[in-house]
Amino acid sequence: MGFKIGDSVLVVDEDLSGVVMEVKGNAVTIETEEGFLLDFQNYELIKKASTKPIKEALFANADLDAVISEKEQPKRKQVKLKAKERYQPTMEVDLHINQLVKSSKGMSNYDMLTLQLDTARRQLEFAISKRIQKIVFIHGVGEGVLRTELEYLFGRYENIKFYDANYQKYGLGATEVYICQNAN
Repeated sequence: MGFKIGDSVLVVDEDLSGVVMEVKGNAVTIETEEGFLLDFQNYELIKKASTKPIKEALFANADLDAVISEKEQPKRKQVKLKAKERYQPTMEVDLHINQLVKSSKGMSNYDMLTLQLDTARRQLEFAISKRIQKIVFIHGVGEGVLRTELEYLFGRYENIKFYDANYQKYGLGATEVYICQNAN
């Protein structure tokens, strides 16, 4: 098969394609899409049938703008919540250190733990003041130091019950807190 410089080709039995850069007898040099120059025998290459992009080939007869506008129209379907989802916690607090500070570089383990506990305490007080009943504190699995400290913190409040959060949603690294609200 005769190849010319500039032909788009595919390599037989490999996931490679490129453009013919040089032809010397049966040896053909191609430049891949990544910019590498590779040598092949002419029987190892085949010409690409079409150089049109796939998008143009698929929608050659259709009005592309009409297709795009049809896909972008908002769906007017109302989302119905399952009974189980309606009673999911209304507030989540991620206590992973990378969620609390841009960089933990230079912070000791004590500094990180203190920041995490202060954040948990502030969010808990906020939830109590705003009468939010359920909060999930995402602490991760790790060695369990933060989890133990959180349990100690929650134990100091009289109107709080806490337990492991939904395993399917959070795994083992989260604690759900239920705040018993007074009728005041």
